[in-house]
Amino acid sequence: MNLPNKITVARLILTLIIIIMLLIPYSTLGINVVTFDVGGVRVELTYIIAGFIFVIASLTDFLDGYLARKYNLVTDLGKMLDAIADKVLVNPILIILACNNFIPTIVPVIYVTRDIIVDAIKMQAASKGKVVAAIKSGKLKTASMMIGIVLVFFYNMPFEFINIRVDLFLLYFACIMSIVSCVQYFVLNKDLIKE
Repeated sequence: MNLPNKITVARLILTLIIIIMLLIPYSTLGINVVTFDVGGVRVELTYIIAGFIFVIASLTDFLDGYLARKYNLVTDLGKMLDAIADKVLVNPILIILACNNFIPTIVPVIYVTRDIIVDAIKMQAASKGKVVAAIKSGKLKTASMMIGIVLVFFYNMPFEFINIRVDLFLLYFACIMSIVSCVQYFVLNKDLIKE
């Protein structure tokens, strides 16, 4: 297994750590979660730590692709692992954040549904020997979502102090870009879908 693939596996492991951290029923187990007040905002240490891990995991997403392209280490295994790691990094975390009332439920519903549709289009294209390239709206969607999630983990700091929900704005913007990119993927590949 080459270095980019090892980095991708590390991203999967970091993601699983975040998921476990967020799913542990601390109160049921009698564990007191450390909380503190930051300018009138009640902050749980668990989410701050998860946020830092999420930032590191997100950076590995850039790093593994960069190294794979630079040193010609792109492999089929790497492509598969990267696609899985990308979905696992975002989708379960969005669902957990929605279940814990940190974000509106509509965000993971739109985001996950879009992923399913686009992945189906890509699989159909692959079965015909065509590679579906990433598009700008998709990249914009990903960047907005990642930054938005980071801000959610950090309780929308420092914007929370001036009552501007930048985290939700970015998440909603990512949802809009999700729909736009989904439509674009459909239009660009409609001939394959019709077949």
